[in-house]
Amino acid sequence: MRENDSRKLSMPELNERRRQAVQCRLKGMGLKETAELCGMSRNTVNEAWQRYKAGGWKAIRVWKTGRPVGKGRILTSEQEKETQRLIRDRTPDQLKMPYALWNRQAVRELIERRYDRKLAIRSVGLYLERWGFTPQKPLRKAYEQRPEAVRKWLHEDYPAIRARAKAEGAVIHWGDETGLRSDDVRGRSYSLRGHTPVVRVNHNRHGCSVISTVTNRGEMRWMVFKGALNSSILIGFLRRLVKDSDNKVFLILDNLRVHHSKPVKEWLEEHLESIEVFHLPSYSPELNPVEVANAALKDAVTKHAPARKKGQLELFTSRFLRSLQRHPKRIIALFQKDTVRYAA
Repeated sequence: MRENDSRKLSMPELNERRRQAVQCRLKGMGLKETAELCGMSRNTVNEAWQRYKAGGWKAIRVWKTGRPVGKGRILTSEQEKETQRLIRDRTPDQLKMPYALWNRQAVRELIERRYDRKLAIRSVGLYLERWGFTPQKPLRKAYEQRPEAVRKWLHEDYPAIRARAKAEGAVIHWGDETGLRSDDVRGRSYSLRGHTPVVRVNHNRHGCSVISTVTNRGEMRWMVFKGALNSSILIGFLRRLVKDSDNKVFLILDNLRVHHSKPVKEWLEEHLESIEVFHLPSYSPELNPVEVANAALKDAVTKHAPARKKGQLELFTSRFLRSLQRHPKRIIALFQKDTVRYAA
């Protein structure tokens, strides 16, 4: 827009400039000079001047045009607020609706059920946009997760662990294991519209696994291994973790069966002075900060060309983990995600 475009001005500012323009014209100033002085176009100055000549000072005022906010909408203000609350606090299946996620059709049916108002799909989209709702990839939460156990962990169990660690000079490590495959390629690729990009992968796929821990001090310990995690591998990692620490280790893990195996329990009892293990609530991986590191690992490794040579995947994995380990600030930043900020 032009520098002297009146559409940029608020109504009070525009009316004040129109009044100034008329005063300038009454003093005998020309259209061009008045427009430059008042920061308006000559057309706007002339229009205000003609109105003044026809009806006096009252005639030069202008008002915002258009329909008042809320007028003509199908839903009342109260109905809009209630619908927003339901979308924000509930999932469709909790309201006995045949949808897993909130899409426009689900919102449309919700409105029809509760208020007997049938909206067009496009109108539902406009309402959602006006309310500030956007389509987003949802976080996954296990159906079996117990909310009361999560609340207890956040408000009782973890604060007690943190207090003990502080009193005993222990360091809290958050641990987990993850797996990677050579044919796992993520992300998006530019391609001509209608031509889906193709990724060439080796069908003789291979994989590797990683067990790692992070602390909110920016420390990281990790180990790459083949196959699934078993008691022997886990004990080997715990032994290295204890050896590498100057303080007692408080290790927080999930409830994988191997974490509760008899050999692991026996080893932990023998090394109680050096390490203790605590367990997150079942089906609650989003509470573990090391899950954020695992997601970053998979995102980084799978952006490489698919590993086709033996050992290539392990090389990419070790390279990323070593790089992350050398940057404590990046590890500390993992704890800033909303679901794990309580552990920062």
